[in-house]
Amino acid sequence: MNNNDRFRVLPRKDFQMQTKSGNSIFAIHNFRLLFAGSTISAIGDQFTLVALPWLVLKLTGDPAALGLVLAAMALPRAAFMLIGGAVVDRMSPRRVLLAARAVNALLVSLLAVLVLAGAIHMWMIYVLALGIGLSTAFAYPAGSAILPQLVQPQQLQPANALFMGMRQLSMIVGPVIAGLVISAGAYDGHNKGVADSTGLGLAFGIDALSFLFSLGSLMLIRIHSDHHPKTPVGSVLANVASGIRHIWADLPLRAFILYGAVIAVFVGGPIQVGLPVLANTRLDLGAASLGILMTANAVGMLLGSFLSGVASRLVRGRLGLMVLGIDSLVGLALIALALIHTTLGGAVLLVCTGLLGGIGQIAIFSWIQRRVAPEMMGRTMSVLMFTFMGLGPLSAAVAGSLLKVISLTALFTGAGMTLTVIALSCMTSPALRSIGAVRADMAQAG
Repeated sequence: MNNNDRFRVLPRKDFQMQTKSGNSIFAIHNFRLLFAGSTISAIGDQFTLVALPWLVLKLTGDPAALGLVLAAMALPRAAFMLIGGAVVDRMSPRRVLLAARAVNALLVSLLAVLVLAGAIHMWMIYVLALGIGLSTAFAYPAGSAILPQLVQPQQLQPANALFMGMRQLSMIVGPVIAGLVISAGAYDGHNKGVADSTGLGLAFGIDALSFLFSLGSLMLIRIHSDHHPKTPVGSVLANVASGIRHIWADLPLRAFILYGAVIAVFVGGPIQVGLPVLANTRLDLGAASLGILMTANAVGMLLGSFLSGVASRLVRGRLGLMVLGIDSLVGLALIALALIHTTLGGAVLLVCTGLLGGIGQIAIFSWIQRRVAPEMMGRTMSVLMFTFMGLGPLSAAVAGSLLKVISLTALFTGAGMTLTVIALSCMTSPALRSIGAVRADMAQAG
């Protein structure tokens, strides 16, 4: 393939023939670009995921403040996620993702400068968190809608496994390095400012730098919808409504999203707040403990991504039952986490939960991508991500407040018991049990 061919916009039929001719997914030039840029950016993201909660805890010492910061990200993300999905379906997902990540890069760079200058205050963190949440409301559905335009439907599961594996590898490497960077810049008491401010500022700066690689790869990628977008029909809000109607009409898809919403509300928030508080109050390595816990979960997710295809074949279309069984076991692991007082013990449990979660996530995500028509992909993914990434942090604000009146042990125990009871109860649902079949007909956009 010569350079001109690499950047030629292909009609859908020609594009499909080209993907079939390659020996592997990496034979697709655009896929290689997306994968490379996303890999570097994903490693950088881990620095902010460790540094931001640590910054809030060092500024305030208050878990409730951490919950409010997570909620500040979640509110605009939740409010605009569905609109973001509709915009992606009306435009090129590549262009939407490029703009969203550019905004993210700017905001994280500003955060790094403020921390290093010793000028950071909580109100600034809330404002920046709102901006990051708004940009990710467009980035998440755009990122999910690109992949089905790059590979064949039968390539989606291995492609998703590669991206999941890459993200988990970044979560293995990133949090440990981030924890060490933050610890190396610990506040020594001679300078005014936040404890660990030098390390925190460097962590945010590394993430900002990593965005440049993602932006560069996105500028080189060419996909069919760049120059052949679907003609918009109706307003953005009308498109959002049609997307919701499409999901509601698909009984298994509707059942899974409702199930995911319940899990996100009752379990996602306590975990987001609980892990940083666990590292800060019980474990012996400080920020490094948080990094190790996140890395352990990533190791499990990586192993799970490799096993997902095998597990899907073994259950033979009973993905719903597999996911419910996995969630019931994860709930028991969370109950055990309530009793942990060592970094090693927490890491072992999180490897187990990550392994189970990785198996389920790849299988379900690929099932949805195969099931949904391309013109509805952005809206469908926005609803799915709203469920997990919009509602979870909102419940984190509640969980942070609860930690003022209940213990961390009670929080983890309650979350774990809730997850197990809900998962076991849902095994009686015919709609959830039927998850796994591929639709014979592709729904058309409303």
